[in-house]
Amino acid sequence: METSALASSLAVDLSRAQFAFTVGFHILWPTLSIGIAWFVALLSVLWWRTGNVVYRDLMRFWTRIFALGFGMGVITGIVLSYEVGTNWAGFSRSVSNVIGPMFMYEALTAFFLEAGFIGIMLFGEGRVSKAAHSFACLMVACGALFSATWIIAANSWMQTPGGAVADTRGIFHVTDWWQAVFTASFPYRLAHMVCASFLTGAFVVAGVSAFHLWRGQHLAASRTAFSLAMWLALVLAPTQIVLGDLHGRNTLVEQPVKLAAMEGLWDTTKGPAMTVIAWPDQGAQKNLFALDIPHLASLYLTHSWDGEVQGLKTVPPADQPNVPVVFFAFRIMVGIGLVLLATALAGLVLRLRGRLFATGWFQILAMATTPLGFIGVLAGWTVTEAGRQPWIVYGHLRTADAVAPVSAGAVTASLLIFFAVYNVLLLAFLWFAARVALRGPADSSPPTREHPGLDRTNVDSLVPPTLEQAGA
Repeated sequence: METSALASSLAVDLSRAQFAFTVGFHILWPTLSIGIAWFVALLSVLWWRTGNVVYRDLMRFWTRIFALGFGMGVITGIVLSYEVGTNWAGFSRSVSNVIGPMFMYEALTAFFLEAGFIGIMLFGEGRVSKAAHSFACLMVACGALFSATWIIAANSWMQTPGGAVADTRGIFHVTDWWQAVFTASFPYRLAHMVCASFLTGAFVVAGVSAFHLWRGQHLAASRTAFSLAMWLALVLAPTQIVLGDLHGRNTLVEQPVKLAAMEGLWDTTKGPAMTVIAWPDQGAQKNLFALDIPHLASLYLTHSWDGEVQGLKTVPPADQPNVPVVFFAFRIMVGIGLVLLATALAGLVLRLRGRLFATGWFQILAMATTPLGFIGVLAGWTVTEAGRQPWIVYGHLRTADAVAPVSAGAVTASLLIFFAVYNVLLLAFLWFAARVALRGPADSSPPTREHPGLDRTNVDSLVPPTLEQAGA
């Protein structure tokens, strides 16, 4: 009996590890696709309205990067649906009346929209009018956004369920679709994730453009893309911090135990300190080697000097998440957000001094920040999902009760296969994406040199002036 319980516990842990690996791998590509799709849509509109060939060259270049990321997202996303059925049969049985229709709405709105227009986006430029091509790019970008909306609606219901009741068999039935879709945490999660995707895309564009500026190639296109990316970063980085604050205050109300794990707060406290860093000892239910700043957590969580925040000890240890995982993932996410904000502000200072395109260390910094958005998204996703444990539907269905009756050996075998296949896919993507990125955009515009202006992107032709133009 004891051996059977251990085997069952091992199967749950392996199923969690497998789903964490596959969905963590998958989330990278929608993040890239959403950000780059909207950047391509912006470039297509600028090309349509201005006729500037630099925008056309950039649109063609970033469309190729988008296509690679979009393909990876489709391939890695299909696996998740099968995995829910094979490894999480208990979850499927209980929540299919709620989650199933949301996945169907995603297919009806997002997938059909993307499938209907992506052909025009990828191959229609030059074959349809500029306006029609811009419209197709916008529809694909909207489709990516709709997809994220329905997926986050489903996840938000699992985090803060509403609009449904469970019968005596534990099967949920929807009583109010409005409440089931627009749950208490949904708007905050959606805004936080979409902004993260835009911010990640902006720093990918900035990093690739900085590489070409550093190499002194494709200057006109790279300066334009770098300038646009740094403007976007300057708006999106502080916006993301504000959205994170709103999301945190929502979590304080809706999932106080998760928030306590994020802060490493064990006892319910008035005016709690911010724990900058510590080692949460879950066995001893306390922090070791803590560095605290008095009252700071109270200020940003409750906007009050002596606000009360619920601690982890208000629930039994068996109902607490893995505190060290949530605690450190939260700090990684916040730290990356601050680094991206500092980079955007440094870009503004250099722009105002007319040094945005000519500062070598900033170009290297921009290249170094390219992957940080992805790491931040993975850290944030870890906080969201690990902080919900031990519940798969918060407060209603435990993760251990949602797993399918599969053997640990079968889960291990499929996990190893996924690990091998996904790494081959990742290497293939990096190989092709790197080739495209290193080649860079085309140079259709005439040779140029920088001209002083508001954002230092205005350029003059390098064609020598005639004697008459020179005043001779």
